[in-house]
Amino acid sequence: MTNGLQLFSKVTEDNTLELSLAEVEIPNPGPKEVVIRVDATPLNPSDQATLFGPADLSTARASGTTERPIFTADIPRGLMPRVATRVGKAAPVGMEGAGVVIAAGEAPEAQALLGKMVTGAFGGMYAQYRCVHVSQCMPMPEGVTAKQAASSFVNPMTALSMVENMRMDGHSAIVHTAAASNLGQMLNRICQADGIELVNIVRKPEQEEILRNLGAKYIVNSTSETFTKDLTKACAETGATIAFDAIGGGELADKILTCMERAAASKMKRYDHYGSTVMKQIYIYGGLDLSPVVLKRGFGFAWNVSGWLLTNFMTRAGQEVVMKMAGRVAAEINTTFASHYTREVSLAEALSLDAIAGYSKQATGEKYLITPQK
Repeated sequence: MTNGLQLFSKVTEDNTLELSLAEVEIPNPGPKEVVIRVDATPLNPSDQATLFGPADLSTARASGTTERPIFTADIPRGLMPRVATRVGKAAPVGMEGAGVVIAAGEAPEAQALLGKMVTGAFGGMYAQYRCVHVSQCMPMPEGVTAKQAASSFVNPMTALSMVENMRMDGHSAIVHTAAASNLGQMLNRICQADGIELVNIVRKPEQEEILRNLGAKYIVNSTSETFTKDLTKACAETGATIAFDAIGGGELADKILTCMERAAASKMKRYDHYGSTVMKQIYIYGGLDLSPVVLKRGFGFAWNVSGWLLTNFMTRAGQEVVMKMAGRVAAEINTTFASHYTREVSLAEALSLDAIAGYSKQATGEKYLITPQK
C-alpha cells in the first residue's frame, strides 16, 4: 500500500471553487494493474476546464500552508448551473503524465512493465502515484525521461487524429488556428513529413516567426489588415477545406468558411446563387474565446460547423488506427512530438497564485509542467 498527495478540484454550495491537496491511499495492484510513480504531468488547456470550471479567477484567494495550500475563487451565480453536478464532489484533475512503474500485478504483461517508463491518459494525474490497468500504459523507449514523455497523449494524438480525420472526411489540406502552440508545432512536423499542406493561423508576429523557423509554408495573421485576402489565397493554393479551430468564439470560424468559399468559388465555371458545391468543414476543439460563435452565412450552403473531441474521434477511428498512432508517438517522442515547457512546478506550487496567474492565461509558447515528486 502506498500513500501520496493528489490534487482535487471541488465546487461548494456557496458558489466557490476550491483546489487543494489530499493524501490518498494507493492500493496494491491487481493482477493486470501497475502502480506508477508520477514524475511529470503537463498543465493542458483541457485540464483547466476541470481545474477552474467557470470560476472568476480575478477573485482568487490563497490559504492553507506552504505544503498544503488551498486555492479558492468565486463562481458567478449565473454560471453555477454549468457545474451543478459537481457541487460537493472532489474531482481529481490531470489527464496525462509519465513515470516509472514501481509495483506490478502478477500477470506477465504487468510484470513486463516493472521499472519501465510509461505514459498515458490515465486521468487524475496531478498526483504522486497512480494505480492503473496495463492496457492504459504506453511504454517509452529506453532512455526517454518522464519530462520528455509527459505530453505524449493529448497533443500528439490530437495532431495525428486531425490528419486522420482529414483523410477520413475526404479532404486534402488543413487550416489550423492558434497554430504556434505546442500542438500546432507538432501538426506542422507531421504535415511536412506526410506531404500535407497546412495553413497556419496566428495572431502575433512572434508566432509567425516560430512557425517560419519550423519551415511552415502558409502562415496568416488574423490581426493583419490583409487577413481575409491572405487566407483566401492560402486556401486557394492548398485546396484546404477542413479547419480545426482552437479559438471557438467570435467570428473566426465565419471568416475561415468565407475564405474557403471564395477560394472554391474562384474556380467555378459559372455563377451559382447558392455558392460552390465544395464541402467546407470546421471542427471547434478548443475554447480560448468563450463568447458565442458568430456565423454571418456568406459562404454558400455546403458547410458544417461542429464540435470535436479527441476521445470521440478515437472511438470513430477504431483500435487499429489508434494503436498505429500511439506507436508513432512512442517512436518519435523526441522529434516530431517533442514538447517544451517554460516552467516546472510542484503540486503545491501549482496551487500558488503566481503559478495559476501564469498557466491560466493559456498563452502560446508558455506551457507548465507539474513534477509531483518535488
